[in-house]
Amino acid sequence: MNDAFRDLKTRLRRLDDLLTAEGPGHLPFAQAVSALRRAVHHGDRSRPPTAELLGLLEKAERLKDGA
Repeated sequence: MNDAFRDLKTRLRRLDDLLTAEGPGHLPFAQAVSALRRAVHHGDRSRPPTAELLGLLEKAERLKDGA
């Protein structure tokens, strides 16, 4: 796994922890984290994250800040 993908997974874990702590009350945030989780599962860890993955991550982080 390259460093950029490792960073993405670390940020996803933080979002997962926040979602677990707060519960699924903020549906758009929960959906964004779920979509990101699915995309990471199918991503190529030997290459840098795609623009799609980074976009999903940024969307989830924006929704977290708006929660």
